[in-house]
Amino acid sequence: MATINDVAEQAGVSVTTVSRVLNNRGYISQKTREKVYQVMDELNYQPNELARSLLRKHSNVLGLIIPSVAHPFFGELANAIESVAYQHGFKLLLCNSQLDSAKEREYVDMMRRNRVDGMILGSHTLEIGDYTHLNYPLVTIDRRIGDIPFVASDNENGGALAARLLIAKGCRKIGHLSGNMKLDMLSNLRTTGFEREARQGGVEFVTYQTELDVFDEQIYNEIIRKMFTEHPDIDGVFATSDLMALFVMKWCRTFGKEVPRDVRIIGYDDIGAASWYMPGLSTIRQPIKDMARRAVELLLEQMDDKPIERETVLPVELIEREST
Repeated sequence: MATINDVAEQAGVSVTTVSRVLNNRGYISQKTREKVYQVMDELNYQPNELARSLLRKHSNVLGLIIPSVAHPFFGELANAIESVAYQHGFKLLLCNSQLDSAKEREYVDMMRRNRVDGMILGSHTLEIGDYTHLNYPLVTIDRRIGDIPFVASDNENGGALAARLLIAKGCRKIGHLSGNMKLDMLSNLRTTGFEREARQGGVEFVTYQTELDVFDEQIYNEIIRKMFTEHPDIDGVFATSDLMALFVMKWCRTFGKEVPRDVRIIGYDDIGAASWYMPGLSTIRQPIKDMARRAVELLLEQMDDKPIERETVLPVELIEREST
């Protein structure tokens, strides 16, 4: 494998000159620059990125920790963040925490050792102190932690929009499937907005929470079966994720209920599957691309020591399809 010394020798320049070309530092004539690049191509020389990052004092790598890239919302969010990061000249180091605090802590430590330039945290199993002492450019998704800037959708309004739609469609008893309210997540405001509007609208509702592992699909099956067994007269369902809402559709078929004739269903996120599932799923659309763009921008602003907004709450949109 070729080294920087090999490049310098064949190009007839010093190692310092090659280093300056690689790091774009100091004056180098265009002729010399082209010669160095030509030799690098001929020798298939690959610079040591870790060494270069130590010299530049930045790595051009951003870290992202999410619960699971297999979950449709987080998969789409990770894809959007990677795209925005790449546009700004950064690569993305992606980690799945699986909601395991020990695993998340290991990933945070790994990112620090590898000198990522900033971290976006979409998995929040650690205690507040574990984040606030990192002394790194940080952005959280859907959680308020001290002075760390966060990005979220307007969760409370999203829940309210869902309730209003079901009430407007004539639902008189609504089942609500939420995340676990013990988790300190801004997404719990979806339940706050929904329950407020349901009370004001004078409709009966029942709320079922997931376990602490809010992405356990087996738990979805259990609570949905329990909901329809205990409340067979439910005629509307608001689930705080599209994935849960799609599970509700499956169980409606099991219980012989037709959507939307017998049960009207609305989810939250507007993942890709919401539009191609039959019947199409009504949902509250999160602006995933805007959330990704803003999260990356907040990291870049911190790196440049610019003043930053601590709270970014982006508007949501009601998308009505066949399920309501």
